[in-house]
Amino acid sequence: MNGKTKLLDIAKALGVSTGTVHRALHNHHGVSPMTKAKVLQMAKTLRYRPNLAARYLSSKRNLRISVNTLQGTTSFWDEVRAGIAEESRGLVMENVDIQYRTYPRLGEGEEEAFEAALQDHADGIITFPSRPQSLQSCMRRASRNGVPVVCVATDAPHAGRLAVVSVDTMASGALAADLLGSLLRGAGKVAVTLSSLGITEHAEKCRAFESTLSLLYPHMRIEPPIEDHDVESEAYEKCRKLFNNHPDLAGVYVTTEASIPVLNAARDTGMLNHLTVITTDLFPALVDEIRSRAVAATIYQRPRTQGRMAFRLLHEFLAEGECSTPQVTLAPHLVMRGNLDFFLQRQSSESNEEDGKSQSSAPELSEYFG
Repeated sequence: MNGKTKLLDIAKALGVSTGTVHRALHNHHGVSPMTKAKVLQMAKTLRYRPNLAARYLSSKRNLRISVNTLQGTTSFWDEVRAGIAEESRGLVMENVDIQYRTYPRLGEGEEEAFEAALQDHADGIITFPSRPQSLQSCMRRASRNGVPVVCVATDAPHAGRLAVVSVDTMASGALAADLLGSLLRGAGKVAVTLSSLGITEHAEKCRAFESTLSLLYPHMRIEPPIEDHDVESEAYEKCRKLFNNHPDLAGVYVTTEASIPVLNAARDTGMLNHLTVITTDLFPALVDEIRSRAVAATIYQRPRTQGRMAFRLLHEFLAEGECSTPQVTLAPHLVMRGNLDFFLQRQSSESNEEDGKSQSSAPELSEYFG
């Protein structure tokens, strides 16, 4: 194939994913010896040669990656960063310098973090674009300068990013609506809380929730969404006002990690025992709320896997000069009291595997194509 063989060609010939081919060629964890041998033999047969973009790997300097994310009020962003770190540790033959640039809240320090990454000559950037419009010029400049950008958790469309890794926001919102409508028997008034309608992820969840509820449960009423801008005190005060003004409210869907302030406001207004609450993600403080039935269910966004997939896509591009997919969409996990302990046990088991010597359970990119 005259030296123009791509990872996809090898993957198709063997019936495996490009992620498997990539890890086998670069001696990463998570590939069996037999699969690795098959990949190397097929690469030789097809006369595969790494793209010139692999200069990052052949050079003696470190690969410099900037990870620009929120500080966060729960463990969500810690889990995203842990996933990135885990995936980078699997690069046996490479030195990776990950620079974490963490901004305190939405709209504060996001552009500055991106500019700092460019000035520091980052080879690639993983970012949470909470304000995609304001980041457009920075991201387009990065693209022109050959610095690939992977968005995580939410997208920045039309900004020149390489790829995006996120949970299926439309599925999350629709699942919350159907579950809440079913638990409330198709009657009652409900509300939605989110950080900002300007964030693609949150706007899509809200839109899917509203459309699904109106379609399946047309007799239910939805109050205007509550925007808390990722500030716990603002979430508490706005929800306390909501509950005082609407004592007949029957349910709440919290689309973000800021569920504890909403629950506290419901307790302080005497509303919690009358509310059906659907939350997002899972962290220690929320576990007790699910056990006590204060929360009916939570929709887990798989932050650690988001981080791992974001790093994998970025590294794949830097190593091979190609990206196997511009979008990885993860199916959300529904966690309720019945499967909570099983879910926590499985999470702990997978984390221990990642921290140990084996990463064979690492998922393939092909499992998550959206």
